[in-house]
Amino acid sequence: MRFVGRAVVILALGVSSSNGANAADISVPATPSEKPIEQDGWRFAVSSYFWAAGLSGDTAQFGAPTVHLDLDFGDILSDLEFAAMTIGEARYQRYSLFADIMYTKTSTDSGTPLGIVAESVGVTSETFAGLVGAGYSILQDDRGYLDVVAGARLWYVNTDLSFSGGVLDGADFNDNAAWIDGMAGVRAKYSLNDHVYVSGWGLIGAGGADIDWDVAAILGYDFNERISAVAGYRALGVDYSKDAFLFDVVQQGPVLGLVVRF
Repeated sequence: MRFVGRAVVILALGVSSSNGANAADISVPATPSEKPIEQDGWRFAVSSYFWAAGLSGDTAQFGAPTVHLDLDFGDILSDLEFAAMTIGEARYQRYSLFADIMYTKTSTDSGTPLGIVAESVGVTSETFAGLVGAGYSILQDDRGYLDVVAGARLWYVNTDLSFSGGVLDGADFNDNAAWIDGMAGVRAKYSLNDHVYVSGWGLIGAGGADIDWDVAAILGYDFNERISAVAGYRALGVDYSKDAFLFDVVQQGPVLGLVVRF
């Protein structure tokens, strides 16, 4: 069966204290200031962003068959009920603190391959993922940095399945799970010139899940000292299973944002 997934549409907003640094001060996750060595004191940022994320994988809950999810990217907005994504960051010299919070709720109806167990299934899924962490710059100059980071991600997933037709006609199932995964990896940024920079991150971990990973590549452009635009691609995957609850999915898609500093 197919699952037509999700997308997130939110403008990016950044807040930082700066003494004339380039627009790479604030961006999407893991993209702090361009010239950290030349700045003193703490710098802060908060932003919301747009992530057109598709969803594919498998989910199951106690008493219900495994449901395969497969996003049709052309219809990612049709099933989205609500989405919110927010990032916060603070940096001091070589040290950084960061948080990345995502919440989405989607609903869809899809047919089954044979129509024996059920002719169709309605799926409503709520997903919360909150990452907090800290980093240290092992490489840093006036053009960029390379941070090593560590943190933890809290997941909460709630799924409702409603079957129609076939053997399971009229059956409804609901289940949820929450868990925490330890995460570690790197974040990096490099200014190509006074206006253009590249950034990215790669995180991997485990704990409640067998594996939890998150990677992204971002291109940023500074319009002026206050406003920047960012675009790139992000992919995030998790494989969790316990007590007949399965959530083995990958979310991936383009990232777009507008960065405002003041």
